[in-house]
Amino acid sequence: MKKILGIFVLVSVLLCGASPLFAGGSQAASGGSGDKPYRIAFLPGSMANESQAYSAKQFQKLGPSMGFDVTILDGRADAQVQAQQVNNCVAQKFDVIFVNPNDVNGIVPSLTAAKRAGVIVGLFSSDLPPANAGSRDIFVGVNDNEAGETAAQSFIRQFPGGANIVEIGGQSGHDAAIKRHDGFNAAIRGSNINVLDYKACSAWSTSEAMTIMEDMITKYGNRIQGVFCHWDNGATGVIEAAKAAGISDLFIVAVDGCRAGFDQVNAGTQGSSIMQNFAAQAKVSLEVALKALKKEPFDAVNLVPLDDINKSNIDRFEYPEW
Repeated sequence: MKKILGIFVLVSVLLCGASPLFAGGSQAASGGSGDKPYRIAFLPGSMANESQAYSAKQFQKLGPSMGFDVTILDGRADAQVQAQQVNNCVAQKFDVIFVNPNDVNGIVPSLTAAKRAGVIVGLFSSDLPPANAGSRDIFVGVNDNEAGETAAQSFIRQFPGGANIVEIGGQSGHDAAIKRHDGFNAAIRGSNINVLDYKACSAWSTSEAMTIMEDMITKYGNRIQGVFCHWDNGATGVIEAAKAAGISDLFIVAVDGCRAGFDQVNAGTQGSSIMQNFAAQAKVSLEVALKALKKEPFDAVNLVPLDDINKSNIDRFEYPEW
């Protein structure tokens, strides 16, 4: 396996508000025409999001040995910035882009234009609505409806007689947040789990999740028995808000399976962390992109299984890097 020589170079991209760009080295394995590697750009919604920063690291780590020169563009949690980055990738003649979109509807025109220009368009972790699936070639991620359903089952098991809970959503407009919310609420329908309130965040922000939880505690107080938070680092904010209010017996379920989630499950402050494997998602993304570039058959939708991490099984899983 060939290794990248040197270090990744920070390049300032001045085209229409594009984000800082991190490019892979020039010694990637041959993949494109002649001795040149294929050029792939990974566009996370925000590198401030730990899961997306970790995913970017996996693209950079795995790409060169598979024949890719990897570029990372930070979407800075801004839908307009990210749409312009897609346009820039088309102008710079990238072979492949993988996008974790900040707005699954707002990104569609740019993705459509990229696909028409001959770029292989992939969606990573967060997919487009079914009506717009024709604007991408590939989706790699988890079934976020299933993540919400799994969370619902955790509450139903924990509270067989029913309970009052609140739901704190991820980034508003993000596909993962939409599907987790829909899957959760569909699965608790007909049960005795009562959702007192639901509010999504403007970004995947721990501090914003904490503020929302503080407001819900002010509004509902000790009526709250459980919290479904869409991501583990958001659950950290929920736990802090509950602690400050003197509440210690909340049953909290969140999604991701990151370090914070594992730590909180181990500490008993979080009941369950529904884990998704971003390293596996990055590997599958590159494998499927390579098939598409070589005109080989490939699956348009590629789902990586989820794991429900709780106190009874956490020792069976490797402690996460991110």
